This record gives sequence, C-alpha cells and structure tokens, in this order.
Amino acid sequence: MEDKITNEKIKKYKAMTTSALEIVKKSIIKNKESEAKEIIDMTSNYLSDAAHFEKSGDFVNSFAALNYAHGWIDSGVRLGVFDVDDDKLFTIK
Repeated sequence: MEDKITNEKIKKYKAMTTSALEIVKKSIIKNKESEAKEIIDMTSNYLSDAAHFEKSGDFVNSFAALNYAHGWIDSGVRLGVFDVDDDKLFTIK
C-alpha cells in the first residue's frame, strides 16, 4: 500500500477532479444555477490552490486542496445541484 503523496498521485487526482468539474458544469439542474456557481467557483479555487502548492513542492497541501475541491463537487451532487450518473467519479445517492 502506498502511503506517500507522490507527484503521480497529485496528477491522478487533479485529472479526476478536473474531469468531474467539466462534467458538472454541463449537468446543472434547472433552478440550481446559483448553488452550482458557488460550488464551481469553490472547486476552481481549490484546484488553483492545489496547483500552487504542487508547484512549490508542497504535495501534502496540494493533495488536501484536491480533496476539498472534489468534496465540493460531491456535495453538489448529493444535494441535487448536478445531475450525474458516474458512480466512480461522483458520490451518488
């Protein structure tokens, strides 16, 4: 079992969250646009933070920011802000 946060792990989770973000941008439930915008903005901000930390070699905080970013997306899915069906990429009810 790998217990280290490597550059490869950062790249994997960054790609996963970036992909999830692109999907939810196209999957906004009608009348949930305001909530979706906030979630998308927060996700984007955390992705930016992750990139900053990665660039400075701080993989722990980069990984943490990626997890927060994906958590925002998953919260939107669970709260019915986004309509997605990929249970590998999202936490679906």
